[in-house]
Amino acid sequence: MRILLTGVSGQVGAALCAPLARAGSLVAADRTLLDLAQPERVAAVLDDVAPDLIVNPAAYTAVDRAEDERELAFRVNAEAPGAMARWAASRGVPLIHFSTDYVFDGGGARPWCEDDATGPLSAYGASKLAGEDAIRSAGGPHLVIRTSWVYAATGANFLRTIARLAFERDELGIVSDQIGAPTSAKLIADAVAKIVEEPGPLLIERLHASRGLVNVAAAGETSWHGFAVAIVEGLEARHVALRVQTVRTIRTQDYPTKARRPANSRFDLARLREVFGIATPDWRSALACELDILAPGLTAQHPR
Repeated sequence: MRILLTGVSGQVGAALCAPLARAGSLVAADRTLLDLAQPERVAAVLDDVAPDLIVNPAAYTAVDRAEDERELAFRVNAEAPGAMARWAASRGVPLIHFSTDYVFDGGGARPWCEDDATGPLSAYGASKLAGEDAIRSAGGPHLVIRTSWVYAATGANFLRTIARLAFERDELGIVSDQIGAPTSAKLIADAVAKIVEEPGPLLIERLHASRGLVNVAAAGETSWHGFAVAIVEGLEARHVALRVQTVRTIRTQDYPTKARRPANSRFDLARLREVFGIATPDWRSALACELDILAPGLTAQHPR
């Protein structure tokens, strides 16, 4: 099986490289091979690569900047995935694509199910929803994976930001009224590896059973404040000497951003269990794995 993986310089793409290389012959595409800002060139690249499976975590993810770069966000997040999906549908090639909790309006207090009505609050969320719609409209075998609060021990993300600020400041103020499940890139990669472990007709059958859409996130829930506290406490438990003394709660309105964020990013994971047989670990245990990777490097950079 020849697998095309996009976005390999990103968190999820990088985490997917090793497991997908074990599943087949991997073509790891960065922007120099496949630039999603140029959707008109997607089909030609796919003709050259001729994949049997496309996995597309590449995306425009600058949530606030998307308010000013709406056209670019839609090219990358909607038009390019649509071009991929049309190419794949015409050849019966399965496409696995990644989306986000930002397609919802963040209302209510229960976890979002795959079939709940969408209502994005931001240009970024609207662009990702348009990508979902374009893939669905193409009519080929596909799976859109919605995930949320993605982080890793490497790259630019909330974990790395809190670790940096904990060395620089005595006090941090973190939003406590947005709720979700911090989800490591490794957790997502492990789930995808399990989904594609039996390619061919069985994979197509499971994609149909999922109705082309599934939530993938860590189990459990917390706020951004709870996530930050767990990061600080986890680093301290690993003997990383931090400056921060207090992590206080603030409200969303106390930390204004250009793009609105959903207050409720919880995901119902029943379809993931029932169709694919995957039960994801609690967010705390996934975080512990990333902290084990991150802490030694921080200790070396900031010795006591």
